[in-house]
Amino acid sequence: MSKVLVVYHSGYGHTKVVAEHVAKGAQAELVAISAEGDITDADWAALDAADAIIFGTPTYMGNVSWQFKKFADATSKIWFTRGWQDKVFGGFTNSASPSGDKQVTLITLQTLASQHGGIWVSLGMPPSNTLEATAEDPNNLGGSVGLLARSPANAGVDGVQKGDLITAEHYGKRVADIAARLKA
Repeated sequence: MSKVLVVYHSGYGHTKVVAEHVAKGAQAELVAISAEGDITDADWAALDAADAIIFGTPTYMGNVSWQFKKFADATSKIWFTRGWQDKVFGGFTNSASPSGDKQVTLITLQTLASQHGGIWVSLGMPPSNTLEATAEDPNNLGGSVGLLARSPANAGVDGVQKGDLITAEHYGKRVADIAARLKA
């Protein structure tokens, strides 16, 4: 069994719901980035001890939230010592639009993992892209680099699309399974 952490920022609670489903699939612990873009010293220690880290952030204005970016920039001290070298990484994002430039956010997360010398895990699931597909279907947004989720702008936290939550649990499990295989 591998130790997986999901470190995420959630501005309005929607991304937190997605993070909880990713964590459920991975049997992972959650680390919430505060509204000020900070995590605790204990959180940093837990991330250092993890076998896998899954990043999560809403997509705001075509990229990660500033709070997530502050966290990412703070990892430069770890980068300098290669402290996360060869860890397994994954990532997810959530926004109101079906696209909303989510891909840019995922590439930012993938680049952060790569800067650390990490091993990135793709979604590993084909898209639900038939005429009959709905928001209830897994991977209905057609992600491949990581998990894409959608929460309509006028929906509460219970408005995260059902198919995206199914996909979140699948992705969390996939990251944890790959981390366990590499650890063995």
